[in-house]
Amino acid sequence: LGVPSFCFINGLALGGGLEIALNSDYRTVSSSAAALALPEVFLGLIPGWGGAWLLPNLIGVRNALTVMIENPLKTNRTLSPAQALELGIADAMFPPARFLEESLRFADEVVAGTRKVKRPHAPSALERATVWPIAINAARKALREKIGTIAQSPYASLDLMAAAKSSTKAQGFAAEDKVLAELISGDQFRASVYAFMLVQKRQKNTPGAPDKKLAQPVTKAGVVGGGLMARQFALQLLRRLEVPLVISDVSQERVDDATSWIKAELQTLHTKGRLHSDALNKLSALVHGTTDMADFAQCDLVIEAVFEELDVKRSVFSELEQHVSPEAILASNTSSLAIGDIASVLKHPQRMVGIHFFNPVAVMPLVEVVKAHTTSDVALATAVSVVNKLRKTAIVTADTTGFVVNRLLAKLLGEAMHAVEMGTPYDVVDESVQPLGLPMGPFELLELVGLQVGAHVLATHYKAFPDRFFDSEALVTLVGLGKIYDRDPQKKIKGISSGAQALVGSGKGYSAQELRNRVHEGLADEVWRMLEEGVVESPEDIDVAMILGAGWPFLMGGLTPYLDRVGASESARGKTFHTPPIRGVS
Repeated sequence: LGVPSFCFINGLALGGGLEIALNSDYRTVSSSAAALALPEVFLGLIPGWGGAWLLPNLIGVRNALTVMIENPLKTNRTLSPAQALELGIADAMFPPARFLEESLRFADEVVAGTRKVKRPHAPSALERATVWPIAINAARKALREKIGTIAQSPYASLDLMAAAKSSTKAQGFAAEDKVLAELISGDQFRASVYAFMLVQKRQKNTPGAPDKKLAQPVTKAGVVGGGLMARQFALQLLRRLEVPLVISDVSQERVDDATSWIKAELQTLHTKGRLHSDALNKLSALVHGTTDMADFAQCDLVIEAVFEELDVKRSVFSELEQHVSPEAILASNTSSLAIGDIASVLKHPQRMVGIHFFNPVAVMPLVEVVKAHTTSDVALATAVSVVNKLRKTAIVTADTTGFVVNRLLAKLLGEAMHAVEMGTPYDVVDESVQPLGLPMGPFELLELVGLQVGAHVLATHYKAFPDRFFDSEALVTLVGLGKIYDRDPQKKIKGISSGAQALVGSGKGYSAQELRNRVHEGLADEVWRMLEEGVVESPEDIDVAMILGAGWPFLMGGLTPYLDRVGASESARGKTFHTPPIRGVS
């Protein structure tokens, strides 16, 4: 412009909004500004208005990597005004009441030369020569380990930032234009936008849920069971509903352990500044532990999370029903048992509903709300209402084995273990599923969820659907061995353990492409069956479930758009899940 330019940021500055500011010479920010971020990588793009060149040259490559790549991949983490100031994205921060006045004064002083602006993180010549390439290479390695190599936009951003070390501004902008045009026309951007819009829409609307007006108020909540899952969602109920909470277990020692854990977590939130002192004291006082089912008498909602054994759960609810009112909603967190089977012992089975959380509860945004054939609209509406108040996304699913997420994961994991038993090496199995873009391979996932849990899931689905699901003797053996991988002291994978390696079958096995075809066709067939059976209403329900409950990548658009693009859905039923398929123009 020939004169200094200024940008005053008093609200959201996301993507192009922040890049407009970066194109100015100086920036101020209001302390009340909601958030600043460059979230494009999350949507399969790169900052396209100069951000990939401007930001690393303003705040250094390491800080730019955090803002442009690390934060978007952490579910779109944003910067506060104070963080933007500390990084040097903003040159000054002022309170909202005097923001415009102070910003104009700031500009006047800069133009007059009475105010010098320091850029503490601006890259020096030494940083450009040494730190810059090291940081880029380290980020590239970290990306490969964390998300694999399927995602295009993070690596495109890395390449642009690598070039920004020595390129001119004009060269950097031209390179951005070229890369952005390629990404916009590709599958991943189209799929990411579909997934983003779908998830946003489902936060406000739950297909299959009854009228919200039918939901009963919850003035007191109960949790039966004091194990890890139970105490996690008990904490969420306490924080979000802010009502008295009763938690029980079979012994006072286990009860005390659960209540102590909940109160310790509240204290941790307070220490981190996420919970005020008054709220800490209030919520801590609302927790009551017990071994006596009679203490649930005044609860409007009780959720059970005890051992996954039908008779155990039936016993819990039979006793519980003797103490709660006929209108109280009873829910199970079961992941493998039929809600209808559990409810069959109740005098009022219509009050029973499934509320299936995912681990870790505080992090995982999905809850499967399970409707048995006896479940009333009141019970279903109340369950969905509670899930929404927990700031999570509900999908309504029929009462069938595995519901949605576990059924499809059982298909994937069962195929993986079956392939090993047929003689396919572990690395070939991992290679076969890489195009799906999942955050980890099937064997890492099995170790994450627990080998015993995985074996139980496969056995449950094989029992329900023996014609198309696999049980796995090899996985049962791995439960005894306790691991699939050898790991170093930092828990990084070194290789397949000798015990796991010995379980590879003596047969020819599958090639990566053969197994990939089996996985594609098996998943497509299972999704079609779920839609035909009415497990959920639409392919969008499947996608929401797999994105939020299984970490299916946004850049794939969820499961069904991916299966459309690879031709598996059409191969299974002669048609696609989406018309037209969700893909780019290239």
